[in-house]
Amino acid sequence: MTLLALSQAQAPNPWMVLPFVALLAIIALAPLLFADWWTRFYPAVALSLGAVVIAYYAVGLQAFDQLAHTGHEYVSFICLIGSLYIVSGGIHIQVRGETTPGFNTAFLFAGALLANILGTTGASMLLIRPWIRMNKYRLTGHHIVFFIFIVSNVGGCLTPIGDPPLFLGYLKGIPFWWVAEHCWPIWAVGLGILLAMFLVVDTLNFRKAPRAVRAEHVDEPDWFRFEGLGNLFFLAMILGAILFAERPAFLREGIMLAAAAGSYFTTRRDIHQANHFNFHPVQEVAILFVGIFATMMPALDWLSQKAGALGHPSPAFFYWGCGILSSVLDNAPTYLGFLSAIFGAYVDADTVQQVQHLVQTGGADLSTFVHGEHSEQIRNTFAALQKFHGDAVARRQVDVEAIEMAFLLGNAAFNHFIVAISVGAVFFGANTYIGNGPNFMVKAIADHQGAKTPSFLGYIFRYSLPIMLPMLVVVWLIFFR
Repeated sequence: MTLLALSQAQAPNPWMVLPFVALLAIIALAPLLFADWWTRFYPAVALSLGAVVIAYYAVGLQAFDQLAHTGHEYVSFICLIGSLYIVSGGIHIQVRGETTPGFNTAFLFAGALLANILGTTGASMLLIRPWIRMNKYRLTGHHIVFFIFIVSNVGGCLTPIGDPPLFLGYLKGIPFWWVAEHCWPIWAVGLGILLAMFLVVDTLNFRKAPRAVRAEHVDEPDWFRFEGLGNLFFLAMILGAILFAERPAFLREGIMLAAAAGSYFTTRRDIHQANHFNFHPVQEVAILFVGIFATMMPALDWLSQKAGALGHPSPAFFYWGCGILSSVLDNAPTYLGFLSAIFGAYVDADTVQQVQHLVQTGGADLSTFVHGEHSEQIRNTFAALQKFHGDAVARRQVDVEAIEMAFLLGNAAFNHFIVAISVGAVFFGANTYIGNGPNFMVKAIADHQGAKTPSFLGYIFRYSLPIMLPMLVVVWLIFFR
């Protein structure tokens, strides 16, 4: 059952949004206010709040299809995140030598590209340790923060693998290469601005270090050594599963788990030790997102129902709205919330019903809609279905959610709304440590290795406001104003 269909059938009680609000508030504040308590009890908090909502949907609404659909999305999400984390943990990059600002900038650019293949989590876990070693003699906060900005967030804006919000969009029916096709100019501008800023800042930092100090702390000659490259095979398995293994149900997730297991058991122990690999980060993400996926159901349904009251907001509203909330909440559920709002505000129910009829008749009645009120929308939606779900159309087995998404993708006037929330969620997720999963993971690794990372507020006021905000404003002026 889709969000739109649920809103037309049984609407959840608005009070059921409170567990979602409570969980996100606790995730944001507990690590800062009572970290020890949160470390011990976060599983109980997340699972208890999630159980309340699941019980309500099962007993109160009897929305078993909704629960099954959400459960499948969670399994797909965590299998992708976990398998990429495990495979990247089996690849070790050893670095020696002096790094110049130019080389650092190129490294970050390469990390941004890699984030679209390994995901921001995988790329961050793979590259943060060599990044710290490369800059050990002059490591400052800007090295860690720009790494989070570029590799852990903005860089991963081109594929569903890149960042969790985009993968959730992929699970909702956005084609794999659609984001790259429509977002690459924005990605290029945003990334280019950040790399240019980093080059200036890092050059000033580089010039402050006397050559004698650099010579004392640098191992010569420069070189990189890669270990565990056999894991590239398992990475290819994951990518193949995402692209080609949609049916039968859970085949894609099974291949991902097989790749993760193969990587873990074939990787030498010394490589895992060199990477300080353990399962705690992915375990924490898995537990927290059980609660997030469960508790966000009423919030998404409520957004879908109330979106019509927004009228017809501009793409700028979705860019800034989704972005600002992604800065202070986790960007994945925020993206889903605004995607649900777009569905509610713009998807035309009559068009969806007409396209359903076309699917059932194999398109034989298409000519009857040529002169109708919504003829162009109907034809565009049906054409998008044939383009992106040709096999399902041929089998006459297309669900309503796929038609709703085809409505947005097939009618160009609505494309920009999806682009707005995609860029907003990914880019703004860099603004705080809590905006995106890898951010805190990178900070934890850097702290463990003795790097000086800014505090929560220092991160915002010393880096996000003077560096990220100008870039975000430029992107808005060029693409969303």
